[in-house]
Amino acid sequence: MSTTRILGLTLLSALTGTAGATNGYFLPGYGTNSKAEAGIGIALPQDALTVATNPAGLSDVADALSVGLEIFRPSRGASLVQGGATTEFDGNDTKTFYLPEIGFSRRLGDQWSWGIALYGNGGLDTDYAVNPFARFAPPGSTVAKGSAGVNLQQAFLTPAVSYKLGEHQSLGLSLNIAYQRFEAKGVGLFAGFSSDQTTVSNRGFDDSFGAGVRLGWLGHFDYVTLGATWQSKTKTGKFKKYAGLFADQGGFDIPETYGVGIAVRPTPSLTLGLDWQRILYAGIGSVGDPINSLFLGVPLGASGGPGFGWQNISAVKLGGSYQINEAVVVRLGVSHSEQPVPSSQTFFNILAPGVIKDHLTGGLSWKLSDRNEFNVAYIHAFKNTVNGSGSIPPAFGGGEANVHLEEDSVAISLSHGFK
Repeated sequence: MSTTRILGLTLLSALTGTAGATNGYFLPGYGTNSKAEAGIGIALPQDALTVATNPAGLSDVADALSVGLEIFRPSRGASLVQGGATTEFDGNDTKTFYLPEIGFSRRLGDQWSWGIALYGNGGLDTDYAVNPFARFAPPGSTVAKGSAGVNLQQAFLTPAVSYKLGEHQSLGLSLNIAYQRFEAKGVGLFAGFSSDQTTVSNRGFDDSFGAGVRLGWLGHFDYVTLGATWQSKTKTGKFKKYAGLFADQGGFDIPETYGVGIAVRPTPSLTLGLDWQRILYAGIGSVGDPINSLFLGVPLGASGGPGFGWQNISAVKLGGSYQINEAVVVRLGVSHSEQPVPSSQTFFNILAPGVIKDHLTGGLSWKLSDRNEFNVAYIHAFKNTVNGSGSIPPAFGGGEANVHLEEDSVAISLSHGFK
């Protein structure tokens, strides 16, 4: 087994089965306290997981080790409307997922700090016990036999450094080492539309590595803190086992993101934060290219070929915390994002219904001792449905595909500080 494969399996050893589809397929936040406040963190670093949002925050967080776990339960599904009849499909044959995360931060004198984090980026998972595509298969064909779905898992190992520019500002840089795995089953129906019919469905897991960078800035101005962050596109290797499914012969890079944030402290006990984030899904061919070209003669897997048709999205996150006493802090948050799936693209997105728009979050921190703290967060993503409009192509009899998603998760973490 290659060294890179061993490293990849190490990254995912604690993350096996992870999946999420919140702001598209990115998690809304990283670190339990951030999650309890709707994912804010660009201008409000709270622990070493700040490297996943704004590495400049390492200059502000305490020297500590944080270990957390999120228990995630999505409810996803689809319906097909054809000939006046509606058929519902449940995509929840796999119900519960676990997303661990670990962060470590340490100061190196008055100006430099460093940290490292391991976390799940998010992902996509659908598992239909009854295959929604079976009705479109020729009589007697086995191309849509059995269950259907996809499983995309992504993990980041992120070392980072920050540097203080004087007393009130800092810059940060992190290296995002990415590992991802993907599996598709029950989509053999589309092999006839592929540039390589042997690499479309039921090929087991395939994996790939990649790398990118994240830059961040943080500035303190009296009672106001400002932050900005940018993450490059993470270039990854191709999923060769699915070269006939994904555009560009199995390409599946991780999108570029950027954002800005502000945090204010009206009183010593109250902190409020607001983040704006942009995710450029449309810049990834296999994610952003629409499916329409498939039925105009451009095969799956081709250069510039069809994809899921996702749009770029923006997310706005508002959160806050209130310190009740020396030991207890309560946290609340709300967020709203655009959803990436156009109504014309819902047919292929039966496999990837990442259509959540609104989150409500809450949590608390309990200081167990001078060095130890327990944190808990609850995240609810309200159900959102996208009804298709001209979504099922005439080649499959026309009609509409509707997709929906709702989510609940609980996150807990323990942090241990170092003197």
